[in-house]
Amino acid sequence: MKRTRAQESRAAIERLYITMRHLFMRGSYKPMGVSGESLVSSLLVLSPEIYGLVVDEEKIELDGLLYVMERLPRGIEECRYVRLISREGYENSDFSTLVPAKRRRNCYRVDDDQMYVEMTRGKSDIYDILTHLTFLYIESEKIRANSTDHKGRINLNWEMLEKIVEKERNGEEFDKEAACSYLSHITGRTFDETHVAVGKFGQSSNSNSLFSIIYHLGKLSIDEFASEKDREISFSATLRERVGHHVYGELWANRIKSVLDEHDLLDRPIHIISANLHSVLNTIYGHQALGLTNYDEIEKVAMDISVGDKKNKAKEIQAFANRNGFIDLPDLSGTNIGVQIFDTAQMSKDTVVPGIKLPKDPKARPVIVVMDYAFGEQAYECFDELLKPYEKEGKVVPLDVVSASIMGKAGILEGNKGDIMIPSSHVFEGTADNYPLKNEFKRSDFEGYGLGVYDGPMITVLGTSLQNKDVLRYFMESSWKACGLEMEGAHYQKAIQSASKIRNSIRKNVKVLYAYYASDNPLETGSTLASGALGMEGVRPTYLITYKILEKIFS
Repeated sequence: MKRTRAQESRAAIERLYITMRHLFMRGSYKPMGVSGESLVSSLLVLSPEIYGLVVDEEKIELDGLLYVMERLPRGIEECRYVRLISREGYENSDFSTLVPAKRRRNCYRVDDDQMYVEMTRGKSDIYDILTHLTFLYIESEKIRANSTDHKGRINLNWEMLEKIVEKERNGEEFDKEAACSYLSHITGRTFDETHVAVGKFGQSSNSNSLFSIIYHLGKLSIDEFASEKDREISFSATLRERVGHHVYGELWANRIKSVLDEHDLLDRPIHIISANLHSVLNTIYGHQALGLTNYDEIEKVAMDISVGDKKNKAKEIQAFANRNGFIDLPDLSGTNIGVQIFDTAQMSKDTVVPGIKLPKDPKARPVIVVMDYAFGEQAYECFDELLKPYEKEGKVVPLDVVSASIMGKAGILEGNKGDIMIPSSHVFEGTADNYPLKNEFKRSDFEGYGLGVYDGPMITVLGTSLQNKDVLRYFMESSWKACGLEMEGAHYQKAIQSASKIRNSIRKNVKVLYAYYASDNPLETGSTLASGALGMEGVRPTYLITYKILEKIFS
């Protein structure tokens, strides 16, 4: 019986993860050796949308390359050895800390050949970086093939690119048009495509130039092919020991609960919101500090702040917040999840958003805990630890968690960037795990604001960078009838259900609110994550969902 492309793709995803788990436990592997072949072949079978032309034997995928380089440490393309580590003391060393622009993690360039990358966000983060690195190695082999003949002799375009990179390194002037011409031959792309890509890489705050990246990716491949200077990925013993044991999630959660204890907030009603670290702050204190009387006025202020308007009110809002119950907790644990605490009893106004009054009794006034976005399985680790009772001096103090609200970014399967998705359940890709839920949100809560609103099951995927159209169409068109895909929903819900239904560490009738806004539509060419950030299109859905969360939990 012939398998469908969706079935082949799902099998490829499963093979990728089984292989990555095996290599992780083994401790090291050579990405272009026998051990790495399975990763390469599975990724090529899968052909994820985000990696575009990865299956083309000659053309380099340029948008996907930029997407990946903004999530990896600057200069990683120059390193033969990549070592994934836990937090092991390098933050106290003299090595410069490199932090990728779009995926915050500490990285250290140890020497010319070695890059150490700190992994403190769980298995999903490890799988994510291994997938990106596999993509880079596939592209590097194309670069080598385009730069040499059948006997392995380098061609003129490669020699000229080498001279360009040398001039660039020395700060010398060079003919950019000619350089783009050489590069277009090596990348297998048109001059126009190459010229545009060079401009995009030039605007990136994290990435080296496209000339340098292509040269160094190709050089490592040529060195391995001609001189047997193998590339290698390894995992430290401490990382392998710590993964899965909630080391960082426990540190993170205990700090939050200790601060709540210091401020005598543990016995108060608590609302937890997983979102960004600006929309709740600006919505509540924008209303209180500036006297904003409706959602439209709040959105206008948020737009001004987002575009950097010279007269924006961000500093005024922040100053008011600092005087009225706002506590900021930048991350110290390694999770890269910052936290904000809002003590509504310290607020000088009695409405949290327009028309929604706070209780008069200060002890009945709730505490809002806002946590920044988690990454994949990290959502379970952090939420599971946060919902546990606080233990202090032999006493066990449970948290009175009234509601848990999750606002996230997701890929939409029917609709456009900026539209909103309301999940009725979370289905965990690649397993039989599914989490039906009573979502306090309904489609009607978001209709009439000029945005598309969709509801239905949402797929919690193993990695957004591993999805292709065949898999996504299957989830959308089969009886699953999914409306979107994301990476954290099932993990959050697993923690909430175990805490409320099994462990009884929080109230059984905890309110649950999930809403996502579309960061991309992976079924539309040009609308994948590699096409660029959501930008201003994300402000309206972000603030609308925030406003509705606050409206729901306090009404």
